[in-house]
Amino acid sequence: MHLVNQSILLFSLNLLDALLTIFWVRNGIATEGNQLMARLLDIGDLTFLSVKIAIGAVAALVLLMWGNRRIARYGVTVAIALYISLMGVHLFTGLSAAGIVSNATLTNIIDGITQAFV
Repeated sequence: MHLVNQSILLFSLNLLDALLTIFWVRNGIATEGNQLMARLLDIGDLTFLSVKIAIGAVAALVLLMWGNRRIARYGVTVAIALYISLMGVHLFTGLSAAGIVSNATLTNIIDGITQAFV
């Protein structure tokens, strides 16, 4: 079974992550945590977006080509879970930027999540 729907979801989450990252960084709300991607973002938005899209396209292509393998099914599940978690980070960044959630609340949430995984 090929992972068409999961590949499309993963690519879409990757694209949304790129667009939200550009928005947060350009508005001075957040910084890019990945140093390589931060350098690309310093070069320009189009460069950053192009590389993010290329990475997402390659990942989708690999999943479509080898989606019948068990490791591909596990890998796409983990990748989607990580990207959904990243969307949560973007959500809380937006809520914090809008003044809806305080920094103290964010710290408590992060501490709780960290303790749950330790």
